[in-house]
Amino acid sequence: MDVTPPAPAQRATWISSADELDRWLNSDAKSPLALDTEFERVSTFYPIPGLVQLGLGDQFRLVDPSVAQSSEQFRAMLADPHRRKLLYAMSEDLELFRHWLSLEPAGIVDLQIGAAMAGLGFSVGYARLVERLFGEVLDKSATRSDWLARPLTDEQERYATDDIRFLLPMYETIWGLLQQRGMIDAVVEESDRFTQDLAAQDQVEDHYRKLRGGWTLSRQQQGVLKALVQWREEECRKRDRPRNRVLADALLISIAESLPDNARELSSIKGVPSVVVRRYGDQLLDLIKVAANSDSSTIEVIQPPLPRQDQLLYKQIKRMMVEAAEARDVPVELLAPRKRLEAVVQNRDLSAGLFNSGWREAVIAPIRSRLEEALAA
Repeated sequence: MDVTPPAPAQRATWISSADELDRWLNSDAKSPLALDTEFERVSTFYPIPGLVQLGLGDQFRLVDPSVAQSSEQFRAMLADPHRRKLLYAMSEDLELFRHWLSLEPAGIVDLQIGAAMAGLGFSVGYARLVERLFGEVLDKSATRSDWLARPLTDEQERYATDDIRFLLPMYETIWGLLQQRGMIDAVVEESDRFTQDLAAQDQVEDHYRKLRGGWTLSRQQQGVLKALVQWREEECRKRDRPRNRVLADALLISIAESLPDNARELSSIKGVPSVVVRRYGDQLLDLIKVAANSDSSTIEVIQPPLPRQDQLLYKQIKRMMVEAAEARDVPVELLAPRKRLEAVVQNRDLSAGLFNSGWREAVIAPIRSRLEEALAA
């Protein structure tokens, strides 16, 4: 399927007011909206919005964050599940919208997921896919430039426009391929699920389970780790600092393992900075004491690495998943990520990996009985 992308704009067009943005968004409420953002996040916990890029058909607009934030139609458009928004590798954009505008976008289609299901490769970068589909090589020199500065340079404006100029023709190409495969509903489903999974990551009470190295800790120590991780998350959000700038994951595990009773013991833990002891010592020691003496019997422990017998079963299940993925020409990394397969093996249950519904259930249908036999053995 040959789709020609719009020609590059001679000069970027800016929208300078919320009323103008409202009118422009309302000018075509049915077509898919191409969407991208630029932001800064070097020494902060929260991303700082620098620019919003929007595309309708062959029209492209650049918008200052202050203008987008003031636009009622922009907010409504993001939250409208019936207004299709086209993004590429959307995780950071959705995080930005969540923290900047305090809303959960809906109706999102991630064309990187779409490309994977269309047989164009797993986790392919935007510039690489543009070159493959349209034969154009994008200038990426402005990628790490200062998006908070004004005015933007011509190179920045061109880069920002190119990031949305290809989304609609890319969507049309991918959608044609997906229609041939009967996978359109699967992409919409997976984009929605991915959006929900990203939103769930803000649940701070479960963050400790991401520290996989903490599986060696006792249940009591994991209870302390849970409290430490939650404290760090709240402190990072309050101070707007990256997690490692407050206390690194490995140090949280070491502290939970040592269960220090006083400042001297806390200071003696290898790698703990003296500034942390001075600034947070009393607070951490109080938190550790309370958590260590609390009932940890109901805590959901961090899963350990699979034992040898389960590793063999994992490999067996993985081979069958590869077979199913190749039969439908979808990447096994998308069909059956490691985390999902580990959950299946640990629980001896396909539903633990969410293989009992949606597009995954359909893809594994030819091998389902073999999977269940292997799990029951």
